[in-house]
Amino acid sequence: MPAPSPSSETLVRRLMRHAETAVLTTVGGPAARAGDGWPYGALVLVATGADGAPLLLLSDLAEHCHHLAVDGRAALVFDGTRDHADPLTGPRATVLGELTHSDDPALSQRFLRRHPSAEVYADFTDFNFYRMTITQAHLVAGFGRIEWLSAESLVASACAALAADEAGVIAHMNSDHADAIAVYAGADLAAGWRMVGCDAEGCDLRAGARLKRIDFPAPVSDLEDLRATLIALARDGRAAPSQINE
Repeated sequence: MPAPSPSSETLVRRLMRHAETAVLTTVGGPAARAGDGWPYGALVLVATGADGAPLLLLSDLAEHCHHLAVDGRAALVFDGTRDHADPLTGPRATVLGELTHSDDPALSQRFLRRHPSAEVYADFTDFNFYRMTITQAHLVAGFGRIEWLSAESLVASACAALAADEAGVIAHMNSDHADAIAVYAGADLAAGWRMVGCDAEGCDLRAGARLKRIDFPAPVSDLEDLRATLIALARDGRAAPSQINE
C-alpha cells in the first residue's frame, strides 16, 4: 500500500529541507529606492535551520545583496520536480519572507556541514549568512493542488535539546553507527556516507558530492524520541529486501 500523501505544510517543509539550491528573487535595479525595481533571480545554495527557516550564504558584492540592503523582501523557489516525467505534475513552492544577516554560529555550522565547499569562502569579509523569516508560501503540487500557506504552518516542530546538541548527535552517529548510516542511505558501508545534519524532521547524509535527506515518519520531540526513531529506521532498513543502489 502506498504511503499517504503528506500534508501541504509538510510537503513545503520537505521541499525546503531536501533542496541543495533554490532560486533567490529580490527586487532591485536603478529605481529600487523609489519602490519601482525589477525582480531579479539568482541560483543560490540553501540550507535550513532547526526550525526549517531557509539559510543562505551571500556575498556583499552580489547584485542581490545590493537589493537586500535596500529592501529585505525576497522569494525562494524550491523545485521538487526533477524525478517527474512531466515536471508540471511535480511539487514546487515559492517561499516569501524577509532576509536578514545571521551571526548565529549554530546556523552557520549547519549550513557549512551541508555545503562543505562553501568553507573556502565563508570567512571572506564580504560574505555573510542570512536567515529568512517566512511570511507565507505558495505551493503548486501538480494540477489542482495549489494553495497559499501561512508562516505559522511552516514553522517546524522544534526539538530544543536536539538543536542544542546537533553536533554531538552527528559526531556520535558517525563514530559509532556508520553501519546504520549506510542502511539509511541504502548503500554499502564502503560508500562512506556520513551524517551531516539532524533536526526534528529528519537527517542529512553526505558521501563526497552526494547529499541525501532522510525524512522521519513523524517529528521527534526529544533526544530519546530521536534515538528510538533512528533505531527503528535502521531495523526496518535491514529487514527490507536489499535495495543497495550505490
